Amino acid sequence: MGETRLPRHMFLWIMTIIYMFAFASLYVQIPGLYGNEGVLPVLQMEPHMSDSKPVFEYLREHPSLLWLMPRLGLDLDAQQVMELLCLTGALLSLGAALLEPLRDSITFFCLWALYLSLCQVGEEFLHFHWDSLLLEAGFLAVLIAPLNLLRRRSVFRHHDAMTFWLVRWLLFRVTFGSGVAKLANHCPSWWGLTAAKHMVETQGIPSPLSWFLRQLPDWYLKLVTVSILVMEIAVPFLYFAPIRYLRLAAFYLQAACQVQLMLYGNYGFLPLLSLALTFSLLDDDHVSYWLGHSKRRAKTWPQTITSLIVLLMDLAVFAIITYGTKVLFTLEIDWEAKTISSKTAFTQQQFENWMKLVTVPTVWVGILSLTWEVVAAMLGCVCVRGFLWKLWGLVQWAVFASAVVAVFTLSVVPYSSIMQISSSKILPEVKKAYSLVERYRLVSAYRLDNKINSVDGRPEIILEGSMDKNTWTEIEFMYKPGKVDVAPPVVTPHLPRLDWQMSQAAQRTAEHSPWFTGLVHRLLHGNKDVVRLIQTDSVQYPFSQAPPGYIRARLYKYLFTQTTQDGSTPKAWWRRHFVEEFYPTVQLGDPILKAMLSQHRLTEQIPVQPSSNCLLAQVLQLVRGHIQALPVHLVLWSLLATVTSIWLLKTLVSGALGGRKCKSFQSESKVKKMKDHPAERSAPASILKAENENSVERRQDADVSSRKRK
Repeated sequence: MGETRLPRHMFLWIMTIIYMFAFASLYVQIPGLYGNEGVLPVLQMEPHMSDSKPVFEYLREHPSLLWLMPRLGLDLDAQQVMELLCLTGALLSLGAALLEPLRDSITFFCLWALYLSLCQVGEEFLHFHWDSLLLEAGFLAVLIAPLNLLRRRSVFRHHDAMTFWLVRWLLFRVTFGSGVAKLANHCPSWWGLTAAKHMVETQGIPSPLSWFLRQLPDWYLKLVTVSILVMEIAVPFLYFAPIRYLRLAAFYLQAACQVQLMLYGNYGFLPLLSLALTFSLLDDDHVSYWLGHSKRRAKTWPQTITSLIVLLMDLAVFAIITYGTKVLFTLEIDWEAKTISSKTAFTQQQFENWMKLVTVPTVWVGILSLTWEVVAAMLGCVCVRGFLWKLWGLVQWAVFASAVVAVFTLSVVPYSSIMQISSSKILPEVKKAYSLVERYRLVSAYRLDNKINSVDGRPEIILEGSMDKNTWTEIEFMYKPGKVDVAPPVVTPHLPRLDWQMSQAAQRTAEHSPWFTGLVHRLLHGNKDVVRLIQTDSVQYPFSQAPPGYIRARLYKYLFTQTTQDGSTPKAWWRRHFVEEFYPTVQLGDPILKAMLSQHRLTEQIPVQPSSNCLLAQVLQLVRGHIQALPVHLVLWSLLATVTSIWLLKTLVSGALGGRKCKSFQSESKVKKMKDHPAERSAPASILKAENENSVERRQDADVSSRKRK
């Protein structure tokens, strides 16, 4: 594979944007989710800390900076510490997005440690798959990013391609594991190729385009289902193809899928994070072609023939994938009736047997690909001029090669659990090492969108409040479906965690969601921070003047409306019907509510701490007062607009000043090159003279060829 300097820079820059979105989105939700009167108060999870225990012992048992703040002398409660961690992460990622020197391994380590500290105490609301994916990708960014803060400028490192390979391996595990999990869970929708038809309705928070996608004919949605399975099961093997054009084709296919995911659903920063991982399939030449920096060269006959052979090989590979898809799913297209009949040509037992057979070969493919990168990096270090530079390069190579091999070995454990391979095939030492670092979430298993639990509509919980137990009023959420005549919102890149958990809780009973009792209890008390999770505009909340005396929850099934026969659009976006009672009618002091609070250990009284008067606490309160009344997705889009505006301004200014500083920059670069490469500076004068003569001859030949073309 070619040089990957530009793809690495793009990956690191997108990671800073993702961190900024993640921290800012979570910051606004902290008081309602984890405050002293929130749904899950963070103080209830505080471990017992003794001054006799060393700090590193606490970090090993509870890897979170949240519990170390009191030892640092900060007079803040747990909620304020979480807010401080979020603000620090958001500002640090914003600075790294704007300033390239801050895209440093130390910066990415700080961002990873901050987000890990929040996830360790977040429980259900911070245990989504994209949180684990962000932690793993963020840890890889620590290995990939340079040490700019300790140097004047970043230099090329021969082990960069080796560490960047781990991103490609992570992309493979996410896509391939997700595709396999869809069929491994025996979901009838995926086996019957009707998943796309139901997925647009049952996803966590649909978008307005989801309604239009649902209006497409069934035969087209079946093709969409087949394409999803092909993209997640067959295409990932092209990530490790030795042919460059196959990797580029895989990049464009996966990038198109992530862009569609952004349009057809509100998945927070997950599509952007998956898109960042796909940059591991690119090289400098292709990115330079995007930027218009690549030089066009006249192709010779051998190069033209080679390009034609590569093109034919690409077409052959995709023809094999297409034919294999038709055979496996027995697709039969009736063009006149515009229908597609399909069924899988293999049984579930045959698929499970195939998974067990393909797991070990895929690991070996990863081992061979990694071995190639490790050997290539070692040869690059050996070919450097000067003994000391060789030795220094080999020392760096040995350190980073050990880290890369260790991360790859640990990732085999969760990857094998997805593929249902026998654990006896994994060395006990590897499993023991994975158990030691599992709490740090360095590597994880990913089963994204693997099962559709309802094919007759999306289950949705509707909260209702009443003052007299006779007249009930629905409590409308900002993001999740509620009123049938309200269009689905566009909230990406914001991730409303309460709304997402509501969609997950609707697929099970209330006993499986202990936090739901805490939500009902806070709403009966009229807690304003929890109400802001539901509605930031108090006018839209029906009980803004006084909390409801009674609350109940009912389960409905929602279905997208369909266009009429004449093609007109209906007035409502949804149609729904009542299913059953999800949560009984309760009030404050109700024995049923007390029993549920006691069952889920939510009856503990949290001591009210006096508000701190320190300067840091006052700053946190000031920032909170300015942001809490704003819609979160507008705050995130404002941050993105700020980064984009400053980046465009810097580009325009550098473009305007670039012509003036071009000559001076070239002379300075020559001087720096001589300083950075002392072996070249001490080379014999005859060699340097020969190199200068060769360069002059090449320029003369180029001038002659340009005259001939004219």
